[in-house]
Amino acid sequence: MRPIPIRFVLIDTSHPGNIGAVARAMKNMCLEDLVLVNPRLFPDPEATARASGADDVLARARVTATLAEALEGCGFVMATTARARDQVFRVYEAREAAVRLVEAAREGGEGAAAAVIFGTERFGLTNEQLQSAHALLRIPANPDYESLNLAMAAQLIGYETLMARKGLEAQAPELREVPLAAPDAMERLYVHLQQVMDEVDFRDRTQSGMHLMNRIRRLFNRAEMDVNEVNILRGLLTAVQNKRRFAGGGSR
Repeated sequence: MRPIPIRFVLIDTSHPGNIGAVARAMKNMCLEDLVLVNPRLFPDPEATARASGADDVLARARVTATLAEALEGCGFVMATTARARDQVFRVYEAREAAVRLVEAAREGGEGAAAAVIFGTERFGLTNEQLQSAHALLRIPANPDYESLNLAMAAQLIGYETLMARKGLEAQAPELREVPLAAPDAMERLYVHLQQVMDEVDFRDRTQSGMHLMNRIRRLFNRAEMDVNEVNILRGLLTAVQNKRRFAGGGSR
């Protein structure tokens, strides 16, 4: 079976054996796109040993310094989590998440990728790292003991994507007319939006004064905006800026 373009991104992995075990899990489930953000040790003999024949996945694995680099070329992004959070995210359990990931990979066309982000073994993902995700992925488990090993989580998600892929095989691919906006394009939108908000003195009026942009990010991520939609908003923001300059408003 041909590998499907779903990328697994591991952030700050402490144990090289976990990297090898994830590579093995990926190869078992017809996945091959592995990206490592700041691994503590890689390459490493323990990673190769735990890969147990998935050396080709390890050999292709890319190492990046930032999450933004790791997500280059991706469209739909999910972040794994086992913790309750106060942000308003769309949350998928593993089985429905796998269907959405496979659909996103098929919609994106040749070479496009959906991605799943995995955090550190001890602490998972930070709130800042979640900002790149369209949705969260949870693996149902015993509520009294929800802790899963990194490789176990990768194996379960990989299995569900394989099953989802088999279920969708008979259907013709439904390619998007316009691809989803990549994370770097979304980040440029947020920077542009913040500039305009500053220029018109639209600020967070809550007591802490720190939540407005995070709420806006979650709103747009839930919308799963495509390239054209982002360009429309960027054009609107530029028109606002030009109109203010023409009227003598300038920047504050």
